[in-house]
Amino acid sequence: MTTPITDQNLQSLDARSREIFRRIVDSFLKDGEPVGSRNLSRMLPSSLSPATVRNVMSDLEHLGLVYSPHISAGRLPTQRGLRFFVDAFMELGDLSDDERRVIEAQVKASGSGATMEHMLTEASQMLSGLSRGAGLVLTANNEVALKHIEFIQLEPTKALVVLVSQNGDVENRVVELPPGITVSQLHEASNFLNAHIRGRTLAEAKAEIARIKEETRAALDTLSQDLVERGLAIWAGSESGLPSRLIVRGRANLLDNVTAQADMELMKHLFEDLETQDGLIQLLGLAEEGSGVRIFIGSENKLFSLSGSSLVVAPYRDKDARVIGALGVIGPTRLNYARIVPMVDYTAQVVSRMLR
Repeated sequence: MTTPITDQNLQSLDARSREIFRRIVDSFLKDGEPVGSRNLSRMLPSSLSPATVRNVMSDLEHLGLVYSPHISAGRLPTQRGLRFFVDAFMELGDLSDDERRVIEAQVKASGSGATMEHMLTEASQMLSGLSRGAGLVLTANNEVALKHIEFIQLEPTKALVVLVSQNGDVENRVVELPPGITVSQLHEASNFLNAHIRGRTLAEAKAEIARIKEETRAALDTLSQDLVERGLAIWAGSESGLPSRLIVRGRANLLDNVTAQADMELMKHLFEDLETQDGLIQLLGLAEEGSGVRIFIGSENKLFSLSGSSLVVAPYRDKDARVIGALGVIGPTRLNYARIVPMVDYTAQVVSRMLR
């Protein structure tokens, strides 16, 4: 039985364990073969005995990062091990100027005077040739009606947005969060939005929240003006060129005035609602713009899970910067991720520029 991978588990991996794990993955990505303790001890810069290396490999296997395909054989990375490697160890390469020029020239040549479908087909074939994997193009209708939305915090400043459409399709997007957003705030935002977005697209949902915000602002304006007319408050600051502020007068009088107390409480709630709605609009905007290259390894990618393939995919955008599809590469789990990720990312950028 493997131990669940947690931050604490990963922190417990010392430099020696990390180096041995990295060598196992590097060897797998290079030739697809398991590597044994004797060969690993020769590869390592420090003089570790095969027995010491075997002990470390056993610990890595207990964590579910590696496995032995045969008794007494070497080790290979598991799918969760590959995911850990990609997230924690992989250093992305960068495309050379020549590679950038080749990608740009081929996409532009295929897009000049041709249909979008032709350009995307050519881009897919180009990626296939460069990566020695299968090129993939997905066209997406960004205007599908939504059934459910969920924000799941991954890190303090990063969240996964799960979008479920009315027809049952599920799309995941990773977004950067503004500092300070808590898990409970994301949960509340999900609940509020799900009460208002059913049957609406993301753009329509943003418009609906903006409409609710204007209604709230109008109610707040009416209430504050009423307080001013009753002499309980005064607008100040407009003469100095600063934003106007509502100053409550005679707070002691409010204690004797039940209606005024209720109005002030309502005003407080309205201000809170405005702040909440601003946050919701911001979150919806982030969900609409969420992008970045994504890597699906083995069973993480439900479409190709049975074949044990991996998928590297990046979105492309139209002239309004809306995500309208994605392109990428499908191949074995031992894809050269460090090389293919920047290749897919740059191709998607060039296609997006052509579509604008």
